[in-house]
This record gives sequence, C-alpha cells and structure tokens, in this order.
Amino acid sequence: MVKRTSHRLLHDPSRVIAKPYLPGEEIFTDTATRAGLLMARILALPEDEVVRVLGETVASFSGRHRRFEELLERHFALVAHRVADVALSRERRLLIGAYFTNEYSVEGAALFNPSIVPAPDQTGLGSDQQRFVMSLRAVGEGHISSIEFRTGVLDGRSTVNFDPLGPCLVTGDRAPPGGYDKASFRAKLLELDAGNDVAWAIIDPLPERFTLADLDHDLSAFERKGGAPHAIAYETVKIIRVLAASSYVTTFPADSAISERVIFPAGPHETHGMEDARFVRFTDDDREVTYYATYTAFDGFEIMPQLIQTNDFASFRISTLGGAAAQNKGMALFPRRVGGKYVMLSRRDRENLHLATSTDVRHWADVTELHRPSRSWELLQIGNCGSPIETDEGWLVVTHGVGPMRRYVLGALLLDLDDPRRVVGQLREPLLSPESSEREGYVPNVVYSCGSMLNGRDLVLPYGMSDGAVGIAVVSVPDLLTALRAGH
Repeated sequence: MVKRTSHRLLHDPSRVIAKPYLPGEEIFTDTATRAGLLMARILALPEDEVVRVLGETVASFSGRHRRFEELLERHFALVAHRVADVALSRERRLLIGAYFTNEYSVEGAALFNPSIVPAPDQTGLGSDQQRFVMSLRAVGEGHISSIEFRTGVLDGRSTVNFDPLGPCLVTGDRAPPGGYDKASFRAKLLELDAGNDVAWAIIDPLPERFTLADLDHDLSAFERKGGAPHAIAYETVKIIRVLAASSYVTTFPADSAISERVIFPAGPHETHGMEDARFVRFTDDDREVTYYATYTAFDGFEIMPQLIQTNDFASFRISTLGGAAAQNKGMALFPRRVGGKYVMLSRRDRENLHLATSTDVRHWADVTELHRPSRSWELLQIGNCGSPIETDEGWLVVTHGVGPMRRYVLGALLLDLDDPRRVVGQLREPLLSPESSEREGYVPNVVYSCGSMLNGRDLVLPYGMSDGAVGIAVVSVPDLLTALRAGH
C-alpha cells in the first residue's frame, strides 16, 4: 500500500539570503549607538580604501545574490537617515549597504515538514504528467523557520522528478495589505484582551473596510487628543499596531524561479519563525482557484495562527486568523466549500481533532470536536498532516499521532463527503512509521507531513523525517480506502 521513493532532500547551508543587518541600538558612549559609530567609521575611510573594499566585497558575494549592487543600494537606503546631508559617491553608498547587510543560511540547521500541491501552471506537459509545488520548512541560525519551495513533475506512475534549483535565493518586497476588515479586526482585539474603551475609540470611527493609512490617521488623532490612562493607552496602541503589522503582502521578482523564493519572517509575531505551512489548492463555488496555506507564527513566547493567500506563488498575502478554532497549531483548510461554508481542521486543545466552519476564510468561531486519539500509537495527541483530500468515498485526512517515547507516526481518517463531522473510516495501524534510517535527527523518532496530493490513483505524500530531511512516499488510494473502511 505504501512505497517509499529514494528521494532525500537534505538541508544545504550554502543556500543563503542577504538580509539587512542593523547592529543593536545600545549606547556605546554618552551619545552614540553602535550603528552610529559604525557609520562614522565608514564615512572616515579614504575614497581609495572604499573602492578597494567594495571591489573585494562585490567579487566575493555578487555570484551568490541576484542584482547584488541593487541590493546594497536598498540596504543603504534603510540607514541613509544616519548620514549627514552630504554627497556620497556611489561606491561609498554601496559599501555602507554592505556593512549593514549579512548573509543568512535559511537551511543552515534543518529542512523538513513539506506540503505539496498541483502547480498553477500545467502547460507544456504530457497527458499523464502533473507539475507540483512543494513547500518546506527551512530552519537556520537562531532556530528561525522560513518557507521555501521546490518544483517538479509527476508522471503517470507517480515518479517524482524535481526541477533543478535556481542559483540564488531571494526574499520578497514587503508592503501593507490592501485593507483590513473592521469586524475581524475588532474580534481579534478581543481575543488579544485588548477590547477596551481605548481600542474602540480608535477603531469605531473607521470605515468597515479600512487601510493602514486610515488606521495611522486615527491613531495619530487619538495620541494627540490624549485623555486615557497612559499605561492602558500605550499597551492598547501597541497591540493595535502589532496586529496591523501582522498582515502584509510580500512580492518576489518576476524573473525568479519559485524554488528561489523564500518567505522569510516579516511580521511582529514571526520574529522566531513561520512554522509548518499547509498549502492547499482551493476551488471556490465559481471555479476560481486560490492557493491558501495556514502556518504558525512564533515570536519566541506565543504562537499565532496565520494565513497565506496566493494565485501565482509570486505574490503572497499574509493575514491573521481569528476565532475560537484559531487557537493552536495545525489548522488545515478543506480544498472547497462544504454546504456553502469554508471548512477547516483544527487542533484547538493541542490533543484532539476539531472541525471548524466559517463564511469568512479568516475568522473561525464555529468549532466542534471531531475525533479523539483511540489507537495505542496516538494516545498522547492527534493532529492533521495537511488539508483533506477529496475522494469518491469521502474526505481522506492524513493524521499524525504521538505514542510511547514521543514517537510520531502517520495515520489516516475518512470523513463523510457531505457531513465531514462524521468519521466513516479509520486505520487500525499506522500508515507510516519512522524506519531505522529515519529515526535520527534534530527531533528523533518522527515522521510528519504538512500536505499530500492526488496523482491518478496514488497519493503522493512527502514527509519530514526526524526534523532532519524530507522523503517521499507513494500510497495506493484504493488500498488505503479499503483499509480505512475495514478499520472503522
């Protein structure tokens, strides 16, 4: 029923991005910060030394980054306010940009927990071929997680052929979202314990759909007016700004390959990473296709469920999820509406599977328990391994279960097509367990997936092995459905 392929995707420390490096603002003298002192030293360099050091830097790093000198110009612009109003040569501007840049190895520590979806572009393929996009959780210095991609083609026998990787990784340009929904914004403030008179004095005058400029205007007006207790006002305004900043759009260069794009943490809730993206190809009732992904934002202390939306894997809208179901890790969206509603798997209590429904893909208040751990190999907790797969016999849900010695295995459930609150099939034994070669890694004794896809009569199931590498299994769907029915 299950066949492992020979693929092994391993972390590669040479895959680096260039990101702004802003030294800490600690005071080194009575008036100067570390960044200010660095700037002063660069400005004091003789011009011939500037030219020499810049030449060495460009020679050493330009092959590792797209349009390297343009990148240095952008990073100079981030710190240009520290330079007195004097004319600088292009070479000095670029060198300043280089001093305020550092390379970051996004896969320096690990690569794992993949999901896979059919690619938006299926042109130029044979009748039995299907192009895919695979997302991966990459972990680098400081245990910061980002989202990477691989692309490739499946043939009629579910043979997996990966495309060659592009030579340089790129990050996206971040911008505010097109707008915010006031009702959802209010609801999230209540969840964050910031629903008070100060918040409503700022939010209530806004239109039902408002922009970041609208919000900034109201925040400025409130701060000028004053009147509220300082501590309450300060904390409330901070939470409002953080919530607004948690939604953004990141866009990648059109000439970059999907496998070169890295969604690197940019929101305030993501300072320690974007974990376990579960991508799904969603088809709405009007046949419009949108790709969504749920992921966990982590700031080092708390987690925040977030949503990614894209049509082309070039521009991604990031937004916050809210509601009673959006309270923990492991949310996974169904690939279409059921009964006119969006449907989501949830693990709101960290132990059991729940089912949530909504008329709005970003707010999930209606939630019911779906399934409790019942097999010996999942008694500690159960969760999903990605979005459900629609079959003629029901919704196929790949699950993960945690058993003795905190060993993670994969299982499966079958839900009724019309009423997914009904479990109509369950495996007696694990679908996939860590083999001896898969047990060792950053977190031992784990197999885990964030999403699989159908290819004919097969389920192509990529999986992370002990947070150290990625493998691929191919599962016979007819055999799996038979086992699910027999085990219920």
